[in-house]
Amino acid sequence: MKARLAACALACGLAGTPLAAAQKSTAAQAGHALRMRARAPGAGAGGPGQKAQPSEPLRPLPETVSEAIAAAVAEDMSRLGIPGLSIALAEGGGLRFAAGYGLADVENEVEATADTVYRYASVSKPITATAALQLAERGRLDLDAPVWRYCTAYPPKPWPVSPRQLLCHQGGVRSYAQGEQGLVRHFGSVPEALVLFKDDPLAYEPGTGVRYTTYGYCLLGCAVEGAAGRPFIDVLREDVFAPAGMTATVVDDPHVLVPHRAGGYLRTESGELANSGLADMTYKVPGGGLCGTAPDVARFGSALISGRLLGRATLDAMLTPQKLRNGRLTGFGLGLTIGTRAGHREAWHIGGQERVSTLLYLRPDTGLSIGILSNLEKVQTPLLELARRVADLTAPDHHAK
Repeated sequence: MKARLAACALACGLAGTPLAAAQKSTAAQAGHALRMRARAPGAGAGGPGQKAQPSEPLRPLPETVSEAIAAAVAEDMSRLGIPGLSIALAEGGGLRFAAGYGLADVENEVEATADTVYRYASVSKPITATAALQLAERGRLDLDAPVWRYCTAYPPKPWPVSPRQLLCHQGGVRSYAQGEQGLVRHFGSVPEALVLFKDDPLAYEPGTGVRYTTYGYCLLGCAVEGAAGRPFIDVLREDVFAPAGMTATVVDDPHVLVPHRAGGYLRTESGELANSGLADMTYKVPGGGLCGTAPDVARFGSALISGRLLGRATLDAMLTPQKLRNGRLTGFGLGLTIGTRAGHREAWHIGGQERVSTLLYLRPDTGLSIGILSNLEKVQTPLLELARRVADLTAPDHHAK
């Protein structure tokens, strides 16, 4: 019991309480105190109307590496005051590590596990991008055609906007206006939600600038639906979730009961933990409206970079930094941010919105995929550094030490 309370003190940042002393005395053992109780990832995590399938058996990392990952997670959770976090690693077509730490629900003292369900936030975007690129491979979606060819709910503009430009944030579609984040209005479909921005002018001529926009991905999702001739979520279920083995990923609909759904939290100006504000993510399903588990995120990344979702040429294009019309390179590929670390390629997408901070991190050359989901807002950038540390810990030369 003491170890469990100490773990809560570390994860929740309960300074000034009797637990603070426990935090101090157990910091050296935080990695062990925060480790989840053994549970098969994916067990019982299926969404509404979706039968949970048995997941692939773990091919465990060496114990020293697992312990080092647990210690790194505990350190960052304590430093950032994260209540609950789940992480999963996939490599070579299967999970290598999956665990939850801290509390998924602070008020009810529910522990986070590998099966805890969090909002994906903008980690939804590379999933939408993959569906669009699959349709392009099949000749159903022309990446360079005007997007209104496929999305009739979006009226033509003075300049054409292409799916390719939407994929790399060059389409000129505006970002959020004042008060649009945190909407509680419920939308029944992807095209219906375009009403928020569809009649607004483009912010700039497509291809001449780059501006990150979730609404651009909402428009892309409408094009995916039109090109496929099926509802957007059905396209994802059949063409992305099923082949990737993502059994727990669903639309983040607040009206639907989702087993193992985490609470969501923010830090006030004084540093106190508080519940996140209400928000209905059906206004941006393709750009930030999915939810699921860390193992599902890791499985998606693994299926992507192993070639199970896209052909090699398409994957290479997805992982290539795109250029503006004037030839200037941007940091965006087709659905992912692209970079290098120690001479090796890396790709990622962070997410942040009400209730969560999230990350998909990939090392395409080694086949490593990491999913990190947490229930604290505004810590998504530090999660990228955590993923890099974890990836370094799993490198073959580290195993040999």
